[in-house]
Amino acid sequence: MNAVPRLKTYVGPVLLSYGFRPFFLLGAIYAGIAVLAWLPIFHGELQLRTAFGAVDWHVHEMLYGYLPAVVTGFLLTAIPNWTGRLPIQGRPLLVLVLLWLAGRFAVTLSAQIGWLTAAIVDTAFLALLIAAIAREILAGKNWGNLKVVGLVSLLLVGNVAFHLESHFHGSAEYGVRIGIATMVLLISVIGGRIVPSFTRNWLARENPGRLPAPMARFDFVVIGVSAATLALWVLLPAGRLSGVALGIAGLLQVARLARWAGDRTMRDRLVLVLHVGYAFVPFGFLLSSAAALDLVAVSAGVHAWTVGAAGTMTLAVMTRASLGHTGNALLASTMTQFIYAAVVIAALARIGASLFPVWNELLLELTVLAWCLAFFGFAASFGPLLVGKKRAATAH
Repeated sequence: MNAVPRLKTYVGPVLLSYGFRPFFLLGAIYAGIAVLAWLPIFHGELQLRTAFGAVDWHVHEMLYGYLPAVVTGFLLTAIPNWTGRLPIQGRPLLVLVLLWLAGRFAVTLSAQIGWLTAAIVDTAFLALLIAAIAREILAGKNWGNLKVVGLVSLLLVGNVAFHLESHFHGSAEYGVRIGIATMVLLISVIGGRIVPSFTRNWLARENPGRLPAPMARFDFVVIGVSAATLALWVLLPAGRLSGVALGIAGLLQVARLARWAGDRTMRDRLVLVLHVGYAFVPFGFLLSSAAALDLVAVSAGVHAWTVGAAGTMTLAVMTRASLGHTGNALLASTMTQFIYAAVVIAALARIGASLFPVWNELLLELTVLAWCLAFFGFAASFGPLLVGKKRAATAH
């Protein structure tokens, strides 16, 4: 993701000069706070004034709180490159930020303000985001990227379903699976674009030889099979049919990842981490296949996708974009590598807690610790860069 080649004259807080700045910073801080609060909430030691159950609040705020923040930061930074249009900044960006924050307060205080009010405030953010990115893509006549609008729209559908289910049925199931499925598809589509691209750029410059396979029909087949399988999983998460389909999709995703020459990127942690993060996508499919066949706990595959794929990929994108778009060298510092290691440890610990119940409590505590170190570490390390006076780079 290269920086947009031109910026309109902007006078105001640096934090509002580009979409990645506020959304990456606030998203990381919120991801740490929400998970840090999760264990005491789960154990009944901390009470929230939310209409959601404890588990639903945790899941919702990860899927429809943290994830949309990072997706927004990425899209508001990438779309100007795709379309050649100027970025959203200043007051319009502030409106999006405040609406996202209002959603977090509304969900957390939904027992007081009412579930419907909370739902309207919360879902308004994604609705406004969809309108904004659709306008930019259509105005730029960048028709190929309209699929991104469709995927973000699926997040909105899942969020609405989550609120309705939680109120009328006491817990959300379809809303959860729609959110997870959409997240996996977003990683498959966007990750399938940036992972081989960044890998090719680095290898061509630093390690000549075998390069990632170019985008081909095979990639579209993998994405199509994955999308159909995830739709089946949303409707029918258990059973032989889903188990077989998930297994096939997982193997296809393994083959896709193997085509990207990730084994040749060990010297560049900024590139390597993208491959590690994407590896949790097929791992999640295979674990969910085993869960559908009643061989492992359902949460194993779910957390491979959420903590592993989403956590690692979002941090990988956040660190790289923050460096590149502020004119800094694309090098992983010791702190950045620590952040990567921490989020991978969090993912493996959370998957392990599902696979080995005897170690559940210890591994859950390790998950929370490692996750918070990763996301608070990002906020502490990259926060000064994101709020600093250095302008976004025009080229690098």
